[in-house]
Amino acid sequence: MARKTKLKPLLPTLKEKKRYLAFEIVSKGKIRSFSSVSKAIWASMLSFVGSLGVARAGLQIFPDKFDSQSQRGLLKVAHTSVDCARASLALIDEIDGKQVIVRSLGASGIMKKAYEKYVLAKQKQNIKFTGFKAKGKALNPGIEGGI
Repeated sequence: MARKTKLKPLLPTLKEKKRYLAFEIVSKGKIRSFSSVSKAIWASMLSFVGSLGVARAGLQIFPDKFDSQSQRGLLKVAHTSVDCARASLALIDEIDGKQVIVRSLGASGIMKKAYEKYVLAKQKQNIKFTGFKAKGKALNPGIEGGI
């Protein structure tokens, strides 16, 4: 009878380092569908860094960490791709036909800390979405309020 051998666990230095990035969707109406948010994030990442960049980033979006009331959510990326993920979130301007602004709230190395600190934050920042103001043909997001 053959003995089963266990694989050795990876050393911590060889494991992929990850960051949990919290984001918020600012729009006039609430976006209830997580699948449309997920599709918009994936499409933006694919167009910004390409399929190889998305594979290296290890993008993962958590449906159970998206709060449809506060329009906040959590995604996971590799520590080397945090800036690319933030930039691709900023490039999203429409979800389900609604004009939106997707803001990055912060990053953390621990999912629980990121979720509690950014997604479940008690004091929501005072930002109102006024739509895109037209200056000629330029689309500039109009944001009122302060942080």
